[in-house]
Amino acid sequence: MQRPLVGVTACLRHEDHHAVHRVVDRYVDAVVVGCDAVPVIVPALGERLDVDSLLARLDGLLVTGSPSNVEPWRWGGESFEGDFNDPARDETVLRLIHRAIALGVPLFAICRGIQELNVALGGTLHPKVHELPGRRDHRSDRTKPWPQRYAPAHPVRILPGGVLEKLFGAGEITVNSLHGQAIDRLAPGLRVEAVADDGTIEAVSVEGAPAFALGVQWHPEWRIPEYPVHRTLFSAFAEAVRRRAQTRSGHDVHVETRAVRELGA
Repeated sequence: MQRPLVGVTACLRHEDHHAVHRVVDRYVDAVVVGCDAVPVIVPALGERLDVDSLLARLDGLLVTGSPSNVEPWRWGGESFEGDFNDPARDETVLRLIHRAIALGVPLFAICRGIQELNVALGGTLHPKVHELPGRRDHRSDRTKPWPQRYAPAHPVRILPGGVLEKLFGAGEITVNSLHGQAIDRLAPGLRVEAVADDGTIEAVSVEGAPAFALGVQWHPEWRIPEYPVHRTLFSAFAEAVRRRAQTRSGHDVHVETRAVRELGA
């Protein structure tokens, strides 16, 4: 049985005089474990990437996190010392987001991905959330080992009437946010799905999108089988991916996420 294909966005890094397209393994693994799909790494080719040809062959798009930030000029901000940008990724992913939404390709945007989603649709960002009055420091604590950094850290309040309320019900969930930037002015066409206890927007969806189109500021790709919130999010994405695969192929496509199987569900 053929598995659906899910694109996984990559960054462009320069290492030892070479340009390298790369993505952290846990995003690739999340497509396998969380969607039971085949991951397809999307290189940061910028204008050289034929976006429509690629998306015509994909059943979903996972927009990954990254240490880099969206270039400030793309959302009307100013550069600052220590800002780490990836213009090739920006040029690639902002175009992918627009076309994926328009073509009905399921879209799941994580961390940097939610920021790209907001910028792609016309919103702006806070470059340093931790410097805003009353905001918590959402950045990764580099003094801690990785499992502690990615453990659930703070609650977010789910807003009524959205995608997350359908998945989790009303109330709060606890998430593992690790970020320095965040949404400032919300883009037209985006709906706020969840807000942190300090007011930071933690999740959005695309209003009226023809397919699943969700962005979260936290990291649900981390150890999916261990965390119910992560399993639920990827199960919802997987279901949308399955529907897209059925539409493309004209045949029934079965998706049972490995995370669900391991739990004996």
